[in-house]
Amino acid sequence: MREMHAVPPPPPLDSSAGADSSSGDDDGTDRLRIYQAWKGSNVFLLHGRLIFGPDARSLLLTLFLIIAPVVIFCVFVARKLMDDFPHHLGISIVVVVVALTIIDLIFLLLTSGRDPGIVPRNSHPPDPKAYGGQSELMHGQTPPFRLPRTKDVLINGIVVKTKYCDTCLLYRPPRCSHCSICNNCVEKFDHHCPWVGQCIGLRNYRFFFMFIFSTTIICVYVHAFCWVYITRIMNGENKSIWKAMLKTPASIALLIYTFVSVWFVGGLSVFHLYLISKNQSTYENFRYRFDGLPNPFDGGCLKNFKDVFFTSIPSSKNNFRAKVPTRPQIPARVDDDSFANSKIEKSAGDLEVGPKPEWDQSVEELGNRSVRSDYNLDEDGRFNDVSPELGRILLPQGMEGQLVERSRRSSLGRISGNWEMSSDDPALMAAIEANQLSNGNWKSKSQRSQENTRR
Repeated sequence: MREMHAVPPPPPLDSSAGADSSSGDDDGTDRLRIYQAWKGSNVFLLHGRLIFGPDARSLLLTLFLIIAPVVIFCVFVARKLMDDFPHHLGISIVVVVVALTIIDLIFLLLTSGRDPGIVPRNSHPPDPKAYGGQSELMHGQTPPFRLPRTKDVLINGIVVKTKYCDTCLLYRPPRCSHCSICNNCVEKFDHHCPWVGQCIGLRNYRFFFMFIFSTTIICVYVHAFCWVYITRIMNGENKSIWKAMLKTPASIALLIYTFVSVWFVGGLSVFHLYLISKNQSTYENFRYRFDGLPNPFDGGCLKNFKDVFFTSIPSSKNNFRAKVPTRPQIPARVDDDSFANSKIEKSAGDLEVGPKPEWDQSVEELGNRSVRSDYNLDEDGRFNDVSPELGRILLPQGMEGQLVERSRRSSLGRISGNWEMSSDDPALMAAIEANQLSNGNWKSKSQRSQENTRR
């Protein structure tokens, strides 16, 4: 009786095994962490503790555009205003601008260096039968299953369509979109900001708004005190406004820079205040997703602001520092009988279509394998019928290792109204003559030609 061995159960886990698995695999090799095998286009720092977009270098430009004007303001404007205010109030001008800058940089780091709400990818697509994604069945075909492109979700009594992402192999949650720059699906996707080098989504939208709003305050603050300094020059030296501005070129540069910047960051802040009041994202607003239709996510102005600024931020769905799980390898079943032996385990390069030829066959066995037994020769040595499926001819002894591929057109010739084997292939003719010798029906070429002449 054949005895089959089942797959052995996994070994029990103990404290020592758990300690070893935390440091690496059983074979002593360290496994990769998730941030090292990440399929998106993100850039990680501090061993996966900080995550940035692929355009994270633009963050350096943003830092320069914030820090450089503040340094120029402190050196050439605020330092000279310190003596013009009593009770050391002039120092507060420098302290306030430095504090605002530090807060602004913190919001910038929280925006660009954290997970914006990335949805983890699936390793395989969901089961199409669970969604009824069966395509139309053609005649004679096996019914293929195909996932529907959209799925309906009911939110506050309104049906919202969610799309299937072919890259992440999942149905996106409501308000989720796939960022083509970061190559990730992001929850409550707003936009990808090149100035912070990161997607703006569910987990960093609050910090993004605080960043642009604090930047707007810094621009207004620097712009206002530049005018204060020019005014002090006009009153102290009895000069016109133009002469006073020429005396402090740093103030002129800061006035122009902050005036242009405040239109950008200030306008962006006002626009996002409007989006927060309507509970919309930039992506939804630009695509007119709720134009003329009820917004199922709008809960009123006060509730919308509360949801953005006074609710807890959901935790990240990705643990980038966790180790990549390894798939357990199931051992092959072992059979004690000779059926499962080393001869069955062949490489792909050894496989052939059809039976494998045996080169040590005799000539008689060769004729029986290469030509079917019902293909008899008539009295003249001609073939009554030739199989159109005759593929390979095995050579007799002395011609091992040679495989003759027969062409249907070249191996069969039309002679005097009868099909006869062509003599163009010497190896094929040698095999046929050997078969005729064994059956006693062989005739020489001269005898066959004389019989044809008599006819």
